[in-house]
Amino acid sequence: MLAALTLLLLCQLIGEVLAHWLGLPVPGPVIGMILLFLILVLRQGPGEELRSTSQNLLQHLSLLFVPAGTGIVLHLTRVGDEWLALLLSLLISTVLTLIVTAWVMQLCLRISGKETS
Repeated sequence: MLAALTLLLLCQLIGEVLAHWLGLPVPGPVIGMILLFLILVLRQGPGEELRSTSQNLLQHLSLLFVPAGTGIVLHLTRVGDEWLALLLSLLISTVLTLIVTAWVMQLCLRISGKETS
């Protein structure tokens, strides 16, 4: 478990360092996830230790929402003042996410030759 956690945190650290050092507009954890993806592709998937550690982390994922919920409660008046902008940004980003996801799925199906339409 320690080796898997070290790998996850090391990927995030390298991502943070690269984002800061190169001045990239992409968050460090996103770069770390891309790095982890590349490592998993080279290793042809996760090992059993990384798989079980990731599963344990996913079981406690809801704990990561506590700081965000606390921030919303702390700044509730600001949320009330800017509710329209927040609502519009949530709606637009959700629709864009659905569109991009559908497009990527169609692309993956076309590449694999399993397109149904």
